[in-house]
Amino acid sequence: MAGGGAREVDEGITGINVTPLVDITLVLLIIFMVTTKIVLNQTVPLDLPKAATGTSDVQTVFSIVLAADGRVLVDSKTIASDDAILPLARDAQAQHPELRAVIKADAAVTHGRVIHVLDLLKQAKVAKIAFGVTPVAAQPH
Repeated sequence: MAGGGAREVDEGITGINVTPLVDITLVLLIIFMVTTKIVLNQTVPLDLPKAATGTSDVQTVFSIVLAADGRVLVDSKTIASDDAILPLARDAQAQHPELRAVIKADAAVTHGRVIHVLDLLKQAKVAKIAFGVTPVAAQPH
């Protein structure tokens, strides 16, 4: 044929159109940004009613971590020994009468050590004590 403008041999597509890929990536990015905002901000804005007898106190937590290697952390600060918990607990209880203590002990920590820390908290007059656990999925029966 004359003219040379028409090709008679069909060639495969050798280029990739990236526009749909970019569109999908941007939509996924927006979805992740929105869901991250929702996940990180778990609080619900409320307009609470007013009451004369209500309190707006935030509950104070006295966190104790007992590691298997013997370390003790109180409110994320390493302390020398278990016995150093008593003065810290007394000070925290004096500042916050409704103090709640949470003991998080490694599974390898001995029962006696946990009871000793529990006894120290009782000596400091901390009445509200809880134990931190890792939730496990329920097993079907």
